[in-house]
Amino acid sequence: MPASDKNAVTTYPIHDLLASRWSPRAFADRPIPPEVLGGLFEAARWAPSSRNLQPWHFVFAARHHDPDGFACILSTLVGANKSWGKNASVLLIAVTEPSPESGKGPNTYAYYDVGQAMAHLSIQAMASGLYIHQMGGFRREKASELLEIPENFEPVVSAAIGYLADPSILSDTMRERELAPRSRHPLSEQVFSAKWGETHPDYA
Repeated sequence: MPASDKNAVTTYPIHDLLASRWSPRAFADRPIPPEVLGGLFEAARWAPSSRNLQPWHFVFAARHHDPDGFACILSTLVGANKSWGKNASVLLIAVTEPSPESGKGPNTYAYYDVGQAMAHLSIQAMASGLYIHQMGGFRREKASELLEIPENFEPVVSAAIGYLADPSILSDTMRERELAPRSRHPLSEQVFSAKWGETHPDYA
């Protein structure tokens, strides 16, 4: 499927990388060069964070270079995620530290900051010709155990990364979801003016 087929239909113009970003399930059997993958992690490294605590960490495995590690992360996925996730070039789990050992107290923005890091990573992926599908459907306790994540750190989200493949490699159900048009709620339901629920006139 050409990426243009999934471009966002926007009310206002946005950057092409944002408009073309989507979460596929069909991944090609193609390794990601280490320097390209490194660019994704570098983009995440420079995301903003509260008090500059940078509470994100990534545990990953590349299928073509570390099949055992890849299988380990794959085993933490649940449901259909495992059926198509097995074809990704890379699987990763993003981890945060809600209560840093620095003694500065709990980081109430730890999860938010990991989200920002993942957003940076996602856009860098698109700029590099890659696609990323983030997943909440994975067993966090199992991930902590198998990946030996310390108790004071928490897995937040898993993600599959790779190059786009033809949807024909998917099951009928997954292929239907892959080909479905993207949609979002209108700005009128999301952007309020001064008071909650009052749509801003510019975006009604």
